[in-house]
Amino acid sequence: MIPALIVFAYLCIVLYIGVFAFRKGKASGEDFFLASRGLGPYVFLLSLFGTNMTAFAILGSSGMAYARGVGVYGLMASASGIVIPLTIFFIGTRLWWFGKRFGHMTQVQFLRDRWECGGIGTFIFALTAAMLVPYIVIAVMGGGHTLEAVSGGWVSYEVGGAIVALVVMGYVFFGGMRGTAWVNTFQTLLFLSFGTAAFVLIARSLGGFDQIMESMKNNPRTAALLTRERIPAEEFFSYMFIPLSSIMFPHISIMCLTAKRIGHFKKTVIFYPLCIGAIWVPSVYLGVVAASQFPGLKPGEADDVIIRLLTAHTPEVVAGILGAGIMACVMASDSQIMALSTMFTEDIFVYYGGKERFGDRVQVWTGRVFVVLIAVVAYLIGVALKDKEGIFELAIRFAFSGFASLAPIMLAALFWKRSTKWGALAASLWVAFAVLGTWWLHNYSEPIAPKPGPPPQPSAVHAPSGPDAPTPPPAAQPPKPPQPPKPVQIFPALGDLFLRGPTNVTIYGYLPAMPMVLISALLMVVVSLLTKPPSQKTLDKYFPPTEKATS
Repeated sequence: MIPALIVFAYLCIVLYIGVFAFRKGKASGEDFFLASRGLGPYVFLLSLFGTNMTAFAILGSSGMAYARGVGVYGLMASASGIVIPLTIFFIGTRLWWFGKRFGHMTQVQFLRDRWECGGIGTFIFALTAAMLVPYIVIAVMGGGHTLEAVSGGWVSYEVGGAIVALVVMGYVFFGGMRGTAWVNTFQTLLFLSFGTAAFVLIARSLGGFDQIMESMKNNPRTAALLTRERIPAEEFFSYMFIPLSSIMFPHISIMCLTAKRIGHFKKTVIFYPLCIGAIWVPSVYLGVVAASQFPGLKPGEADDVIIRLLTAHTPEVVAGILGAGIMACVMASDSQIMALSTMFTEDIFVYYGGKERFGDRVQVWTGRVFVVLIAVVAYLIGVALKDKEGIFELAIRFAFSGFASLAPIMLAALFWKRSTKWGALAASLWVAFAVLGTWWLHNYSEPIAPKPGPPPQPSAVHAPSGPDAPTPPPAAQPPKPPQPPKPVQIFPALGDLFLRGPTNVTIYGYLPAMPMVLISALLMVVVSLLTKPPSQKTLDKYFPPTEKATS
């Protein structure tokens, strides 16, 4: 009960922050959805980073490391530490400038104005909203796992997910973007501190880092987790495309519009890689350590291994405090809910005349009602997926792959004058088809998905007896380490085109994200070259002619 009560106290604190932000807010759409574009440099940095570090970063990465080893850090964290700061610098700053200059509050508003498109913008809104919902579901799942584990089962998964959904809904409902940013700042400071503390305390309880690694290296069942053996090279390379999704996430792009000055982006680009290391290194390490402590967990069950380690190897009060740190990371979905609310209000309600007819006050309340709706939907889906999906795989399959494939659209809109709305439509249709196709392939191939076998047991040695018996060997040979199951062909007639592994579908061994991004870029270019560009007035608006070109 003590760890659970500490986590509940933390939830009350973040709820109060949202209510306090409500008192400081104004009754205008720009204030509720963008905090009046006035976030300072440190709040902007911490809230932008915290927005991107959800349950996927702590629970998902540790659960994946539990099954596949230290190579999980290379899959996401190493590439993200380079790609995400670059996209924020080159794409985020340009979005900020256009938003400040022309009043854009969402990506779709920018794309509609840039390409003179209405219905296509609505389709892009529907696509991005649909792909963002699984990311919000991850928070419900993470909250359910965290509270269930930290309370020793006293709080059930369903009740824990409901509590998280209600708290997040509460402070987003009242505080809007300002409350979301303030809570994210507080939470980011908390879970940045969590990683180091958990790393030190758990390692000390188990005998020290060196002893743990030596023991795992000498254990045939866990030795492979200290290598990249369980991650094929093709899959490893594919993950380089995943961080492209970051700037395309609506909550990240909208957060970029909240900065007070463009200079605030400098600190973000510099410190973002350091923050990623501070979160991912201890999370992956603790996930690997958990494999030696709690063998035999299923993919969905492995998402709470850090909580299991905390409750088993730290005092109750410390486990509660560190559990609150994990909950801080889990609840970073507040920005996704805020983003969906902003998108619906601006891209649908305002675009189709709602603000003109009903005014600012109704616009804000429309956003609040949508917050409640999304929280309820996410909770119901999260409960339905209990122990059926791992957080890491769910995020990669739906959210990350889809949004990474939309990156060519945003790059073309910002930097390629000749790009057209028809190219954007072709790429968006492809992304929708690919995400649905991947989902269908995953479900279709579930019955044939290879399952990991039980860990090998040392075989008994029966030596013959008698005077003629041979001299026994000096020591019994250790059992061979378990090998990861090999992917199987989904359609044997197509060879290795579609392969099914234990948790995902690959294309010739590569994650679907890679061909999705490349084909999206190809469609954007080819269809744009074959169709008519926007009017010269719009082109001059976004690509002003230089004095030399004018003369």
